[in-house]
Amino acid sequence: MKTTPQNLIEHYRNEGWWGDETLTDWLLAAVDARPDELALVDHDQRPVIAGGSVQRLSYVQMAEKVMMLCSQFYEAGIRMGDIVIVQLPNIAELPITYFALDRLGAIISPVPVQYGRFEINNAIAELSPAAYVTTYSFKKAPFVDEKLSLFKGVCPVLCFGESASPGIGHLDLHVENIGSECSEYVGSLVRSADDIVTICWTSGTTGQPKGVPRSHNHWRVSGFATIDTAGFSETDVLLNPFPLVNMAAIGGFLFPWIMCKSTLVLHHPFDLQGFLKQIENEKVSYTIAAPAVLNMLLNERGLLEAIDLSSLRAIGSGGAPLTDWMVRCFQEDYKIVVDNIFGSNEGLCLTSNGRDLPDAADRAQYFPRLGLEGKVWGNRVAAMTKTRLVDLETRKPVTEPGVRAELEISGPSVFDGYWQAEETNREVFSADGYFRTGDVFEIPIGEDKRTYYRFVGRSKDIIVRGGMKISPDEIDSVLAGHPMLAAAAVAGYDDPVMGDRIGVAVVPALNEAPKLEDITGYLKEQGLAIFKLPERLIVLDALPVNATGKVLRRELQNLFKKED
Repeated sequence: MKTTPQNLIEHYRNEGWWGDETLTDWLLAAVDARPDELALVDHDQRPVIAGGSVQRLSYVQMAEKVMMLCSQFYEAGIRMGDIVIVQLPNIAELPITYFALDRLGAIISPVPVQYGRFEINNAIAELSPAAYVTTYSFKKAPFVDEKLSLFKGVCPVLCFGESASPGIGHLDLHVENIGSECSEYVGSLVRSADDIVTICWTSGTTGQPKGVPRSHNHWRVSGFATIDTAGFSETDVLLNPFPLVNMAAIGGFLFPWIMCKSTLVLHHPFDLQGFLKQIENEKVSYTIAAPAVLNMLLNERGLLEAIDLSSLRAIGSGGAPLTDWMVRCFQEDYKIVVDNIFGSNEGLCLTSNGRDLPDAADRAQYFPRLGLEGKVWGNRVAAMTKTRLVDLETRKPVTEPGVRAELEISGPSVFDGYWQAEETNREVFSADGYFRTGDVFEIPIGEDKRTYYRFVGRSKDIIVRGGMKISPDEIDSVLAGHPMLAAAAVAGYDDPVMGDRIGVAVVPALNEAPKLEDITGYLKEQGLAIFKLPERLIVLDALPVNATGKVLRRELQNLFKKED
C-alpha cells in the first residue's frame, strides 16, 4: 500500500534520497555483516515490566526469533497489507514484532501502553485491524484481559506471556517450528520500500488523534537525520528510554539502529536510577532525555558522579526549549554533546548538532534553516528538505528577522497525509505541498544568526505532556457528556518537568461545583488514557469564547498561570 504520489516517488528516487531497502532488508544486511555482534538488549527490569527473562540477542539470534514470530503471525492469518495494532512496552518482543510483521508485508500500528478504551476504540474504527498484539501482564498486573471485549468480533487477539483467558492466541519467541507455508509465502512477496510500514498516532495540529502512515523510505530519511546528528556507526550502543511507538523512538532509534547495524538497549517506563545504571553497565554511547531530566541531573550532580559516563559521547534532547546552561555544562564538565532535536510523527526533522553548531549557546537556541539557498549543513537531510516561515494570518512567506511565523516543511521525510482524513489534509497542507507544522519560529535578529530558526511556541492549542501530544478538543468532547457540567474546556499550562500539564475549566450545571476527582473519575469511566487526565481545576461562571463561540484557550492558559 502506497500513499505517496508516483511523481514524488520518482523525484525522490532520482535524487537518490529514497531507495529500495525495507526494514527487513536492513535486518538481513546486519545479519550478513555482523552476525554474532550484540544487536538487542532488554530492559534489565523486564521481568517486572512484562514477565519473562531478560533477552540479550546477537543479530543471528534476533533474526531467528523474527522468523519464529513471523510464522506465528502467518498461522494467525496475517498477510501482506493487513494492519495490526500493537500495544507493548519496551521489551525485546516489540522491535522483533516490527521485523516479523514487516516480513509478511503487514503494517504495524503501534500504540502506547497508556492508551485506554477510548483511544483503542478510535484506532479500531479507523483501521479495521487484522489482529491486536499485546502482552499478558504489565507491571505485574493483567493487561490483555481488559482489552478482549474491545476486539471481540473485530480481529484475533495475540498475546506474549502466559494467559489462561480463552480466545487469546499465544505468542512465544522460543518456539522454533517455522512452517514451510510461511517461508514460501514470505519468499513470494513482491515488496517496495515505498509501501507503508507504520501507522503511528498523533494529535497533530488539529482535532482528534489521527493515524500517520509512513513508508520505509519516509523512515529512511528520518533515520538519516538522526544518524548524521549523532554521528552513529556500527560500534555504537544506543539506549532508548522513549516508548517505541512514534518519531522519537522509531526515527530516533529503531531505523538508525538497524541501518547502522549497531546495538539497541531498551528502557521505559522511565526510571532515572535504572536509566543511569544502564548507561554505565551497557557502555552506552548515545541516548536521549527530556530537558527537564538533564537540568535536574546537573542540579543533583551526585547522581551523575556516582556512575561511569566515559562511554557516553552524546545525548539527544528536545520537546521543550533547552537552556544554554545545561548544554554548556554537559559539554564543558562532562565532554558530552547535547544535540537539540525538534521532530514530529509527520516528518519534521530539525536538528542542531555539535558539528553544525559547536557553540553550546547557539545549539540550545537555534536550528538550521533547512533548504536555505547557498547554505550547506553537515546533515544530509538539509539538502533534501525545504522549509519556510509563513505569516499566521495572511499565510505569506516571512523572511524578515524577529517576526514570529508558522514553520512549513516539504521533503522526502514528510508524510503524505493523515489516515483517511481528506478534509483535515486539505487544512494541513499548503496548495504547493508544504506541511503546516503548527509550530511558531522566527529568524533570529543579528547578521550572524540569519541562517538559523529559533523556536517560539505552538500556533495551535495542542498540549505536549511528557512528550505526548494531546488534543484539548478530544478531552472537551468527552467532558460534554458530564452530567455535572454546563460547559468545560481544557488547556495546557507550563510545567518545568513535564513541559505541559493539563488544566480544566468548568461551568457547573448544578448548584454544586464539581471537584477535580469528579472530572478525572468520569474521564476514566469513558476509557480515556491516564496521561490525558487534568491535574488542576478552575470553576467559572462562563468560558472565555470569541464571537463565533470558540473557546479562547490562551485566556484559559493565563488563568492557570495566575494560580501558580
